[in-house]
Amino acid sequence: MLFDIRTIVGALLGCYAVVLVVTGLVHDTAAEQAKTGGLNVNLWSGIGMGVVALAFVAWVLLRPVQVPEPHVPADHTAAGTDAA
Repeated sequence: MLFDIRTIVGALLGCYAVVLVVTGLVHDTAAEQAKTGGLNVNLWSGIGMGVVALAFVAWVLLRPVQVPEPHVPADHTAAGTDAA
């Protein structure tokens, strides 16, 4: 498979999403809630990043990189040479 930056971006966003979701579920204190107005920002950011990561992975799977076939001349002679 060819190198595709979409795979790297999707994997990186997916890793960050997992970290944020776990942090949002484990470290949801009253002090954190007070800073954000009662919203669990880590959890919602992680879910959003996870959705974007899944979109990147789906994009890679649905639209893979296509390598064009090399053009080979039919007569296999060099241009500008005369056979006679």
